Amino acid sequence: MKILVTGGLGFIGSHTAVELQNQGFEVVIVDDLSNSSLEVLDGISRITGKIPAFEKLDLREKNAVQDFFKRHSDISGVIHFAASKAVGESVENPLLYYENNISSLIYVLQELEKKDDARFIFSSSCTVYGQAEKMPITEDAPVQEAMSPYGNTKQIGEEIIKDVAKVSDINAILLRYFNPIGAHPSAEIGELPIGVPQNLVPFITQTGMGLRAELSVFGNDYPTPDGTCIRDYIHVVDLAKAHVVALQRLIEKKNSEKVETFNVGTGTGSSVLEVIHAFEKVSNQKLPYKIVGRREGDITIAYANTDKANAVLGWKAESTLEESLASAWKWEQKIRKVFAK
Repeated sequence: MKILVTGGLGFIGSHTAVELQNQGFEVVIVDDLSNSSLEVLDGISRITGKIPAFEKLDLREKNAVQDFFKRHSDISGVIHFAASKAVGESVENPLLYYENNISSLIYVLQELEKKDDARFIFSSSCTVYGQAEKMPITEDAPVQEAMSPYGNTKQIGEEIIKDVAKVSDINAILLRYFNPIGAHPSAEIGELPIGVPQNLVPFITQTGMGLRAELSVFGNDYPTPDGTCIRDYIHVVDLAKAHVVALQRLIEKKNSEKVETFNVGTGTGSSVLEVIHAFEKVSNQKLPYKIVGRREGDITIAYANTDKANAVLGWKAESTLEESLASAWKWEQKIRKVFAK
């Protein structure tokens, strides 16, 4: 069965491509390489023993998308990762985010709509919940007004999918992830941010390697046990496996609704300082950091209730925070050796 993975050379997309190939799926990746590297293909092939088909494609180009689906008329499902994802950048350049994240989604759905039986997995985000009133966050928690254009594109994307599913043969699952971290245990693929990292863990590992002088902790006066923000950090391989399980659910027609929604997290919240101390433990070194002012737009606490995913999908996160950080550290050490050559 042929599965299209859009944005498949990115952090989560590449790990999902690995898990798909491990389960015997034929994978076709499209990526515009704006925030990824062609070398990731080699990493996927070294892990799985098979190079996935790849096409460089900008999904904002409608004619190119139409041509792709004509040439790949046997695609049975799509896992859609292709999107810009930096919250700060989305505030500075909202039109870029609306064009990239919404138009690409529409053009892919327009082609899927032509099929008699189509399966669609959407890369959504816990950002749709905003600052939820109750913890842990269930799928029934109200979707709050978005705090950034990025978050808004995820909310709009979910609504578009629901509307299209009502009038087509598309069945979809929306996966709302919490905070993906880590790397494949082989250290063949992992998170490779371009420029200054926007996420906590790659900034930690780069600081650990001496690439950054110190880590900034944005605020220690939040109403949490140690004053720092709390998030739900999930190993990227666990997250990737959730996509495969969700896809198999649609293939086996086990879905109870045309569009289903699942939280994908660990169910445990960890503070910024807890993550730092866990990294210090697995790396056996002290991490230089300083407390600075709060960052605009940061919510205080967010972690998932994963009961629905555990019971309905039969999926559960396996890796601990320390295991996730150890894999991220192993990846960071490897890529720095590669770059040093």
